[in-house]
Amino acid sequence: MDFYFLGDEELVTAFRFIGIEGMAVKDPGEAAAAFRRITEGESTDIILPDSAHRADNCQMLIMTEETADWLGNILIDWQISGRYPLIVEIPGINGRLQGRKTLVEAIREAIGIHI
Repeated sequence: MDFYFLGDEELVTAFRFIGIEGMAVKDPGEAAAAFRRITEGESTDIILPDSAHRADNCQMLIMTEETADWLGNILIDWQISGRYPLIVEIPGINGRLQGRKTLVEAIREAIGIHI
């Protein structure tokens, strides 16, 4: 399975250490351009690094919660479509965003387990 990462520069470096390519995004515009390039192969006016072009066969796209927030409805529409890549959100370098549930919390809520 091919993985790719979008998020903070520090986390891009960390993911490269474990063999996962990625791209640092600094604002919503860069995030949207990179996401569209990775998921739909769209070229944009924003110049993306070569690593974004190597994500064409990506099956799982890992991104920080902040990046996911920047993508907003673009990301929601993609997730509803059921197409690949699958999206996994992780906390950024500064930790979890306030108001976000962990995956375990979401699963417990979905199946009705309250502790």
